[in-house]
Amino acid sequence: MGGKISLCVNTDILEEYEEMIALKSTPEIATNVVEAIANLSTTTFQNTYVHFELLPADSDDNKFVDCAVASDAEYIVTNDKHFNPLKQIPWPKVEIIKIAEFIKQL
Repeated sequence: MGGKISLCVNTDILEEYEEMIALKSTPEIATNVVEAIANLSTTTFQNTYVHFELLPADSDDNKFVDCAVASDAEYIVTNDKHFNPLKQIPWPKVEIIKIAEFIKQL
């Protein structure tokens, strides 16, 4: 991890975070959490101009892949099996690690 952890996001990702959090809480809480995430010193905003469409099983997840590629992320942390096809794609190479593995690396 190089000693620095950065959460790379864009507007689409933050909107999905807000939507998912609101399902488990309230819209007000979701908005507050997303605003807090956006204002963290470790959050990096990354515009994406190229859309690779690498995840046909769940195309809504492509925004995370595109953001990772654009920001030259070391990896995407997820337990979502829809990201598994990325393991077979030679370019653009996007590493996937599970949450438990990420926690071990902390």
